[in-house]
Amino acid sequence: QVQLSESGGGSVQAGGALNISCTTSEHIFSWCGMAWYRQAPGKERTVVAVLSGTTAHYSDSVKGRFTISRGVGANTITVDLQMNSLKTEDTAMYSCAVGWTITDWRDVATYDYWGQGTQVIVSS
Repeated sequence: QVQLSESGGGSVQAGGALNISCTTSEHIFSWCGMAWYRQAPGKERTVVAVLSGTTAHYSDSVKGRFTISRGVGANTITVDLQMNSLKTEDTAMYSCAVGWTITDWRDVATYDYWGQGTQVIVSS
């Protein structure tokens, strides 16, 4: 069981920026997919960014504004999502996920483990 822990959410005004992080102490091979997805109230979960090896994919709604990156520490792996030019429609619960074999990065079902999430609220 891979445990994922998110942090860094909060409230920000539209146009602002936030960086959220996901940390795990498990060994995740670099070619495995580490992703961020979000879910707003009453809406489906949507993968917004995924990193596999050196390849990153972004949903159209965040492309050009969000950047996913991975860091490796002595005993941890961290995946950050830098969110710039935030919009009110970015308000959601953001969670990270790990997929051993990514078949369709947009499909939340392709991921094997998920974190509990961190709330991001963007106000106008």
